[in-house]
Amino acid sequence: MSEIFEGYERQYCELSANLSRKCTAALALDREQKKQKISEIRAGLEDAESWIRKMDMEARNLQPNVKAVLLAKLREYKSDLNNLKSEVKRIGSGNLNAAARDELLEAGMANSLTASADQRSRLMMTTERLNQSGDRIKDSRRTMLETEELGVSILQDLHQQRQSLLHAHNTLHGVDNNIGKSKRVLTAMSRRINKNKWIIGAIVAVLVVVIGLILYFKLK
Repeated sequence: MSEIFEGYERQYCELSANLSRKCTAALALDREQKKQKISEIRAGLEDAESWIRKMDMEARNLQPNVKAVLLAKLREYKSDLNNLKSEVKRIGSGNLNAAARDELLEAGMANSLTASADQRSRLMMTTERLNQSGDRIKDSRRTMLETEELGVSILQDLHQQRQSLLHAHNTLHGVDNNIGKSKRVLTAMSRRINKNKWIIGAIVAVLVVVIGLILYFKLK
């Protein structure tokens, strides 16, 4: 059942019961007071038609099984509204004799009591549904809060893990820098060793040449 439809229904039922009471009260008024009361009732009938249109639009947007039940309710409400309109026309015509007026007054009071009982029953059912909906909303809100707390806990864990990863990244970055420095030092040492090898080789070659020259001149 749509909560929106139930809200419209509650407003219509209260308005319909109020209009029935006004129709009954209008029968006992004089001409001027009756005219003013009829104007109020007609304005209320327009509001009632507005609530019925809203209920109709809401019902037609629901699932077929729910829509069928609500449209059946709407037919009853439309019939009640048409009866109210007919009653207002009879009251406003001013052609009722005393007997007819008394009969209509008694019928109006009976209809008002019956309508009030029906409206009270419907309002009680609607209130019970709203209470059930309120309980469901509370449960959903409790679940949402628990889910939110769980989400906050997960976010905190993720934040801590992110900090750990950033720290590990910074550590690895420092290790990379140290490795780069060590690599540059080793490259420089390798170059120096190669340079020293060439120098030693050159010295050895010079010494060999010198020794060779000395032996040559001595043996000559």
